[in-house]
Amino acid sequence: MFARQTGKTFTTTLEATDDCMEAEATGRISRWTILSGSKAQAKEAIDTGVKLHLNAYRTVFEYLEQPFDEDIDELAYEVRFKGGSRIRAVAANPATARGKSDNIILDEFGFHKDNRAIWRALFPIISRRDLKLRVISTPNGMGDKFFEVMNSEKMGRVFSRHVIDIYQAVAQGLDRDIEELRDGMNDPDGWAQEFECRFIDAATAWLTFELIDACEDPLAGMPEEYQGGLCFVGMDFGRRRDLTTIYVLEDVEGVLWLREWVELERKPFREQLAELDRIFKTYRVVRAALDQTGMGEMPVEEAKAAHGSSRILGVLFQGPAKMEMATALKQRMEDRQLKLPKRSELRDDLHSVSKRVGPTGIPQISAPRINGSHADRFWALGLACMAASSAEMPDFNKIQTTGEFTQQESGLWLPTWGTVEGARYDGY
Repeated sequence: MFARQTGKTFTTTLEATDDCMEAEATGRISRWTILSGSKAQAKEAIDTGVKLHLNAYRTVFEYLEQPFDEDIDELAYEVRFKGGSRIRAVAANPATARGKSDNIILDEFGFHKDNRAIWRALFPIISRRDLKLRVISTPNGMGDKFFEVMNSEKMGRVFSRHVIDIYQAVAQGLDRDIEELRDGMNDPDGWAQEFECRFIDAATAWLTFELIDACEDPLAGMPEEYQGGLCFVGMDFGRRRDLTTIYVLEDVEGVLWLREWVELERKPFREQLAELDRIFKTYRVVRAALDQTGMGEMPVEEAKAAHGSSRILGVLFQGPAKMEMATALKQRMEDRQLKLPKRSELRDDLHSVSKRVGPTGIPQISAPRINGSHADRFWALGLACMAASSAEMPDFNKIQTTGEFTQQESGLWLPTWGTVEGARYDGY
């Protein structure tokens, strides 16, 4: 997956050219077919890719424009080598995808019309182990086959996946001014898709990149910036493949600052709960909302025993609760009452969640699995925002120390600094 105008067609046609030249030198025959988004793009792949490479190598070749196949009325642009190797380019459709057994380049596959049908038609052709398949494109939404190729866990076990965004391209020598490009585009969602290689579904995205951008701050996500204020925690327990995520928000004059995040992969519950213990000992936690769904029942009960049932809120991930979490998070962001670090993984998770209308007409919140995450960071933040919206805010100026605990005049008990056990809220 490449950012726009970073050389994806140019570099991939170089691989095909080199392969054919090596085949010619060793007495083999190599054949490549480039399936492009249109007839014009197919010609461009040959003219500004293959021909340029061969001219640079000072190699003799024959150039032809002829029907792709006697039974298919589609013009192909072809370069032939003396020993029988060839590279041809043609507009992609299910019929041209069913051509002869060649190495295949799917150029800008995310923009091919009906790319699922194209994939279905061509895949049996490249089932031979000696044939190569190259799929290159800029992202184009979240509902097509290219999105699946780049994000499906099953396909990830079959294909090698690579991403070159604008930052990597410039770091590797591409002559572009990133800030000038970003300012000139002035479109956060467009920039994210075209240059940062993020899959965008702006029509249904619960949180737009523009909204996410507005909440990012360089001081967020730094534990050393903690000011000793009241904190709210969200914890989403991982199941098998998912991450366990813990997010800590500090209330600073009505604005929730992300102070620390913890991400654990395939850790036993005792280690996950040990991290939660550390969080409670490090921050003044008023309330923590924990995912209680399925296997979350046991760790939630353990957390209540350790930290007090009044400070641990177990949440079942069902329709209404998911909507409440998502709404609490979005409201904080729209009101500019949430400060987040600029992290690509967090941005992807936040933007991956969408709102759709279910079969009964009731709005639903859903998220696909992207890069091994099932919006785990989104849900941890949503849980923390839910905890902040459902908890009383004690006034520490009125608290008197009474031994191991501190007691507010209203009867609200809180642990002293570093204390874990025994908290309770009267009246809950």
